[in-house]
Amino acid sequence: MISLNVDLADRSYPIFIGKDLLGQSQLLAPFVKVGRVLIVTNDVVAPLYLEKLRASLSEIVMTTDADLGLNIDEIILPDGEENKNLEQVNAIYDKLLQGKYDRSTTLIALGGGVVGDITGFAAATYQRGIKFIQIPTTVLAQVDSSVGGKTGVNHALGKNMIGAFHQPQCVLADISVLTTLPPREIKAGLAEVIKYGLIDDAAFFDWLAINRSGILALQEDLLITTIHSCCKKKAELVAKDEREGGVRALLNLGHTFGHAIETASGYGCFLHGEAVAIGMVMAADLSLRMAWISESDAQRIKRVLEEFGLPVCPPAEISERQYMNLMLSDKKAQQGKIRFILLQCIGGAVIEAEIPAEHLLATLTAGDGLCHL
Repeated sequence: MISLNVDLADRSYPIFIGKDLLGQSQLLAPFVKVGRVLIVTNDVVAPLYLEKLRASLSEIVMTTDADLGLNIDEIILPDGEENKNLEQVNAIYDKLLQGKYDRSTTLIALGGGVVGDITGFAAATYQRGIKFIQIPTTVLAQVDSSVGGKTGVNHALGKNMIGAFHQPQCVLADISVLTTLPPREIKAGLAEVIKYGLIDDAAFFDWLAINRSGILALQEDLLITTIHSCCKKKAELVAKDEREGGVRALLNLGHTFGHAIETASGYGCFLHGEAVAIGMVMAADLSLRMAWISESDAQRIKRVLEEFGLPVCPPAEISERQYMNLMLSDKKAQQGKIRFILLQCIGGAVIEAEIPAEHLLATLTAGDGLCHL
């Protein structure tokens, strides 16, 4: 097992990365010392891993000398990005209120990014804030969404527009659970991995391209290295800029375009990582039009994403007006200007709001042209 720390003073917390961690009750014990535990999961993950987590939590009760009064219950939500909404948050509130859960309660998110975001938001807002733990079960959640305290839900007019910053007590990334993921989910998660290389680590981007086959096959040593590298990079950025007022925004490479694609297409049509992959190709195209990266760099970015089995072509049915309306509603927009994360080189991302209109229009209307970069 590898562990690292997200350094946020009195709100610091560890990330544990390794194999068969769900069964290691000692990792969770310090964070559920007293009170009640509510596991939040979904109808896909629950049949696979809920009982294993319950057994681990029960072991904490049996092996401690103190009477923790630990009570374990669960709520099972429907799976899918289309269910990342206030209705599901209300379902958690109903469970908590009907069960008379108090401020000593700990929520545990057992699932992918959707479960983690919903659970974190419920924890941030129930009785003005209770503790929660992240146990991410997808590649995307293990390398990105479970770390950093961003929580929230989608709205019909914009992705992740309702939320709060609320840091977990710990993150437990068990690579063993990834073996039950569909190949499409694995590939979608790796889009966020590739993002880390593009924003500030060209050597990592090269390493990913070289080790593509082993990573896609979930080779253990490569997988642990991959997850650790991404979590380390994110932990460093979160420690510098917890609430995304500056450098943390670099983690949104591809997301401004990607979120617009997800919203316009209907949540669930594209997996989040798939939309981000297309968004990174669009960001590379715009960077090329700004004369910041070379055509060969733009082509290489697209090629690596394709080699990882990710989509790279924007949906033809989304109009330039739809893109603009959605991107102007993006959380990163300021004073009527869209802030883009673009590339000055592979491994060198920047935040830029002053984009010539003709360049942006050309990217938004390139259509099939982006498929042939």
